[in-house]
Amino acid sequence: MVGNNTAYNTNAPKSVGPWRSTNKLVKIMNDSFYDLPCPVNLNAWWSFGSMLGLCLVIQLLSGLLLSAHYTAHEDMAFDSVVHIMRNVEKGWMLRNIHANGSSMFFICIYAHIARGLYYGSYLDKTVWYFGVHLFLLTMAEAFLGYTLPWGQMSYWGATVITNMLSVSPVVGESMLRYVWGGWTVCNATLKRFYTLHFLLPFVMVAVVFLHLFFLHEKGSNNPLGIESGTMCVPFHPFYTIKDLFGYVCFSFFFMYLVCVDPELLGNHLNYWPANPMKTPIHVQPEWYFMFAYAILRSIPHKAGGVYVMFLSIVVLYLIPTLHTGKYRSLCFYPLNQVVFWVLVGSFISLTWIGARPVREPYIILGSAFQLFISLVYCWTPFLYGCEMNYLNTLNFV
Repeated sequence: MVGNNTAYNTNAPKSVGPWRSTNKLVKIMNDSFYDLPCPVNLNAWWSFGSMLGLCLVIQLLSGLLLSAHYTAHEDMAFDSVVHIMRNVEKGWMLRNIHANGSSMFFICIYAHIARGLYYGSYLDKTVWYFGVHLFLLTMAEAFLGYTLPWGQMSYWGATVITNMLSVSPVVGESMLRYVWGGWTVCNATLKRFYTLHFLLPFVMVAVVFLHLFFLHEKGSNNPLGIESGTMCVPFHPFYTIKDLFGYVCFSFFFMYLVCVDPELLGNHLNYWPANPMKTPIHVQPEWYFMFAYAILRSIPHKAGGVYVMFLSIVVLYLIPTLHTGKYRSLCFYPLNQVVFWVLVGSFISLTWIGARPVREPYIILGSAFQLFISLVYCWTPFLYGCEMNYLNTLNFV
């Protein structure tokens, strides 16, 4: 008892207490992680946030090491990747880590977004908006990185995606020529994409810090979506152990991709050098962009497809305005839970459809799922109202 009273004595010297709480620089990290107050009821879905931090570190380090051997020139880019895989010591592992790390990044980020949607984390608007900023930056970074090997799919993927700029009114064609640095995808395009791919991670790190700053300032959400108040525990050891278990599961799957089946989520056409004179029969992006690609090709009109695809992503900014219920979490809304899981199923279905050839019935299926997702966003406020009225009749609220 004497020791406890001394610890909280306001007249005690400032040096009393753990060194992590007295050193000003260390205290910032300590308050942000080690002794961070967290709700007592966080479940495994909250581990994906820390896994995203791990993915970012892996991508930064592996990308930095790869940049020492990569040559950003249209005549040498593909050969430099082959050189990394065959001649550089452990280069094959380094490249597989970086290539599959992007897939792991998107697995974690999609799970992180799904958790935010289910438990109403988007109601912390500042945190949510910075998270969406980070998602868009990650998509841009992944696209830029996919073009760098300068294989067949890299080249034609860059051609298809950059051509979307041409639908912009008035300035579309000028923007396209500026991005290309010429009249088509060329050496200037590759150099610009490499430069942006190297610089964007620094912007991402800054956005991550802002995301965490506002998250820790307001406090984390929890599965019930209620104020935690005094029902909090320090991050360590309660959630470091839980996150450590998530890291172990993450590492097993990641090492399987890197060492056993590195092309499981890749495309074999990227083993052929870029050939501007030969278009692949089926140009498709990486799996994490398949949902957007399925939406794009489900609409016959080029400009309409691009606009709808773009809206399907930036609609995340509007999510906080669609919530009209009294409670944050979907735990209290059975009907919305069903809609949420159907929405997840539609996203997975669009991802699968995007990998299929551009023919029926895949085109009509893509249109149907895209229309359903659009209707879900429109119905959400109405569904909240219906469920709140039903709960009122039960005297639940």
